[in-house]
Amino acid sequence: MHATRPVAGLVVGKFAPLHRGHQLLIETAAAQVDELHVWVYSEPDLARVSAAVRAGWLRQLYGAAIGGARLHVRSLSKTEYPGLPPNDAPDLAHREFVRQLLLELNLRIDLVFTSESYGAGFAEHLGAGHVLVDFERRQRPVSGTRLRADVYGLSDWLPPVVQAYFRSEAYVQRVALLGAESTGKSTLAAALAARLGTGFVAEYGRTLWEEKAGQLEFDDLLRIARRHRQLEEAALPAARHWLVSDTNAVTTLWYSYAYFGRAAPELHQLAAECRRRYAHTFVCAPDFPFEQDGTRAPAGQQPLQQHMILLQLDLLGIPYQLLTGSVQERVQQVVAALGEPLTVRL
Repeated sequence: MHATRPVAGLVVGKFAPLHRGHQLLIETAAAQVDELHVWVYSEPDLARVSAAVRAGWLRQLYGAAIGGARLHVRSLSKTEYPGLPPNDAPDLAHREFVRQLLLELNLRIDLVFTSESYGAGFAEHLGAGHVLVDFERRQRPVSGTRLRADVYGLSDWLPPVVQAYFRSEAYVQRVALLGAESTGKSTLAAALAARLGTGFVAEYGRTLWEEKAGQLEFDDLLRIARRHRQLEEAALPAARHWLVSDTNAVTTLWYSYAYFGRAAPELHQLAAECRRRYAHTFVCAPDFPFEQDGTRAPAGQQPLQQHMILLQLDLLGIPYQLLTGSVQERVQQVVAALGEPLTVRL
């Protein structure tokens, strides 16, 4: 008497991002097989959300099994699999890539599950049966294309683990705006946040300076750097793709030396961490008239401030882009440098 071979199923997709429609597909497949293989890939890959991250979402959601089916999640990348076809390659290229990889892995697939019109031909190429799931999107009227265009506005279609990722430090990129006094950082921070549909963190140093009527003490500089970071952390969950920050510890370190001729070791460390903490650093150029609002050093000190900030960035190995022109011109320069957050060529 021969033992019955376990029924094996396959689901292949970008899962960019993973949504409730994908969950329906995967859970429907798991109910009909003993072993379910889910392959995650896109070439080029999704910006800031790699195939490995997307595969991780599936593992967090389901673990090693869904109901009675064992789950095997595999992420594919061009580095590991040089033959990975681009998204716009002919269907045959994708079908043959999967078929060859199944042979290499010694996997036999009985059923292929899709929600797409290409599914039947794909399954036939693999010598497997095909199960079409919610093709007309009546049960789960959502798509990856719609979500990539508005991942926050349509977040109810994302499982909690995916929602949390898009609001986490792992995904949201910090954008720092630096520059001497009266170079438009605060105005730009607000304008840029509005343009990006996200939030910004105001310069805490100015807040404390005003609270103490300009009488800052040495320990206040470290306090400023610490508190500014705390405010960034507090703003992170409400950010969308980016979080704009008006100055950071690099500037605070300079003020510590400007006022007191020294700085706390921790402040040095916080400034050094800015190299990795901020994905983008922009420096506002002093290319418009100095405006004295009663809180700033004399206009004659502005060039020295600007030069010292640039020196610090160079010494700390922090790359930066200089912004020039009007507020709107600067906004456009930043937007062009940031690019689109969720891009994948389908």
